[in-house]
Amino acid sequence: MGLRPTTEVRILDAAEDLFFTRGIAATPIDVVTARAGVSAATLYRGYPSKEALLAAALERRQRSWRRAWDAAVDRHSDAEGRLLAIFDALEVFRDQPRGSRWCAFLGAAAEYPDAPPEIASAVRDDTEGMRARLTELAVPLVGDAAAELAERLLIVVSGDLAMRLREPGYGSARARATAAALVSAMRSDQDAGRDR
Repeated sequence: MGLRPTTEVRILDAAEDLFFTRGIAATPIDVVTARAGVSAATLYRGYPSKEALLAAALERRQRSWRRAWDAAVDRHSDAEGRLLAIFDALEVFRDQPRGSRWCAFLGAAAEYPDAPPEIASAVRDDTEGMRARLTELAVPLVGDAAAELAERLLIVVSGDLAMRLREPGYGSARARATAAALVSAMRSDQDAGRDR
């Protein structure tokens, strides 16, 4: 027997609130069940382990992040604005009720250096999803160099997220400016290559 949808939402809300603000290792399951108002037996009926619960919370968070990113991209009509919209989305996402001190996926990767398969898969899917989307959005700007630009931007995004942990309230303006400079430099390099 599975969980009722309302119970599942309460459990995932509690897990997100606690795991991504207090830390995963620092949050025992009994604290999650108390916050969700369910018994351990109920929680384990839906999630056989803490890692399975964490993976479900990460997957739900990734879907929510993707919606925020899609909305930010849709607000721009120019190719560079669409590519750099990831930084708009980071600002919006952080201010949502389930925002966290920093990236939940980086936090999970840091707390599970030898991650069980469900955690490793959730982190990998998030990283690959960002890489693929950034590459797709970079194609109109730099063509065949889109994958390289996406890799560089992924580093800037990760640094931006890490700075949020170091300095609460840190905004994405510098990261966005750094990303814009990368885009400009790669476009200039391509233009110079065409002129040769």
